[in-house]
Amino acid sequence: MTMDTVKLKQAREIKDKVLTTLIWGAAALTVGFLLWIIWYILSNGLQYVNWEFISSDYTATGDEKGIFPMIVSTIYMVIASISVAAPLGIMTAIYLTEYAKVGSRLVKVIRFCTESLAGIPSIIFGLFGMTFFVGVLGLGFSILSGALTLSILILPVIIRTTEEALIAVPQTYREGSYALGSSKIYTIWRLILPSATPGIVTSVILSIGRVIGESAPVFLTAGMVARVPESLFDSGRTLTVHLYKLTTELFTIDEWNQAYGTATVLIVLVLFINMVTKLIAKRFNTATY
Repeated sequence: MTMDTVKLKQAREIKDKVLTTLIWGAAALTVGFLLWIIWYILSNGLQYVNWEFISSDYTATGDEKGIFPMIVSTIYMVIASISVAAPLGIMTAIYLTEYAKVGSRLVKVIRFCTESLAGIPSIIFGLFGMTFFVGVLGLGFSILSGALTLSILILPVIIRTTEEALIAVPQTYREGSYALGSSKIYTIWRLILPSATPGIVTSVILSIGRVIGESAPVFLTAGMVARVPESLFDSGRTLTVHLYKLTTELFTIDEWNQAYGTATVLIVLVLFINMVTKLIAKRFNTATY
């Protein structure tokens, strides 16, 4: 081995070590930001969270400072928006990957529309929802108006993530199923979708986080009434909207404490939903195979 070869090998090893260090450093920095945010919120808000804070109502006069109506409204909003967006997004992704002709003009149009929707600011969705769902359709400021608006907002996430999950399923699965005489719809339902379940669940998790974290489209369509909605046609205030309202009125220490407590419950709720969704997906995969 010549001297030049040895130097070249040493230089490559140094570059590999530098790049590896940068990769690990970027990963550690990302995790560190997440842990720092969680620690900061929990350390400031956990001391103000108790059963009374979670289970009691909220009144503008300050007699009661609970967030129970906001928790119920948030859960309603998540369930309603996912119920609309998930089936529509998954079926669109199935069409793009399994039925549509590769490179066709229709596929290009659908993907262009999906990418355009993903780039529109959320406040624009709120203005559209307030004009169309609240005004034109006459749904008023309600959970249903907010859920329909948010379903359009999260639709690109579900379509793109589900599409990538379906594409990742090996082509041999399809060929083997067709060779055994299975129909296309049977192959998709019994083989392709179960194999793509982790990716589909990921899209749902991302969408849930987006729904919980949005405020502008929600208070423009669902309103800000701090009471438990009796139906989807009632107005409601989600946790994020409630937190936004509190942060615009931080005049006393008590309001700061309520804001930190609400943020703590919001973070715990997101983490809990993510854990439960992943557990369901894992059990679904086990039952399928």
